[in-house]
Amino acid sequence: MSNAFVLVAEGLVKDLGQGAGTVRALKGVSLSLKAGELTLLMGPSGSGKTTLLSLLGCILAPTEGTLSVAGRSTKGLGPEELSDLRRKHIGFIFQSYNLFPTLTAEENVRLALDVKGERGPEANARAIKALQQVGLGHRMRSYPANMSGGEQQRVAVARAIAGRPSVILADEPTAALDSENGNAVMELLSEIASGSQHAVLAVTHDPRTMKYADRILKIEDGRIVGEERRPDGVDTIHQIARGKKRKTDAKP
Repeated sequence: MSNAFVLVAEGLVKDLGQGAGTVRALKGVSLSLKAGELTLLMGPSGSGKTTLLSLLGCILAPTEGTLSVAGRSTKGLGPEELSDLRRKHIGFIFQSYNLFPTLTAEENVRLALDVKGERGPEANARAIKALQQVGLGHRMRSYPANMSGGEQQRVAVARAIAGRPSVILADEPTAALDSENGNAVMELLSEIASGSQHAVLAVTHDPRTMKYADRILKIEDGRIVGEERRPDGVDTIHQIARGKKRKTDAKP
């Protein structure tokens, strides 16, 4: 795995609301995301998971603290500059897929590239390659209504990776899926992270996802309260499936 940190957050504080109704949703969160790792962010409802994801994705600005994405600090950036940073370096995957029903799988992926200003034959080739990477090369001409929930979520993953972002942020990516499709999506995210080109952070409360993580962060009441990392020598499920062996002294 790469040792490069592609996202660094320090002391993030976020106040929501105004006046007497102000709520401090985040209370000094610091974390770093490393290329080549899949990190899970887990915590109960109201713990600040979604707010933190919005800050890391440059959708919201912190009340206090600093954020750096791909080596660029967000401090002092205006809305247009934040939007540009988000388009270039951050890919999003949502629980509800957010696909356009009148567009095919390929067109949905190409639209994400078009928003980045990437058009023409090269963009078309990248959209096709992304769909092939998620196992949907045979469904490029299919519309969302004719695809299963698992297939739609894989189109959403293809859309996120087609732009070659530094960071992929996934918000409850398995919540709307059954066990088989949820596992397939998490295995896919784990494989994408292992390529050392992306850092992947998935917000989840689904215990099925834990076996795919390189690292698990636990958040409660707006603070990171714990961190677990897969022990050295213990492979993720997708690594085992691809034939990599565990060390003999590793615990399962």
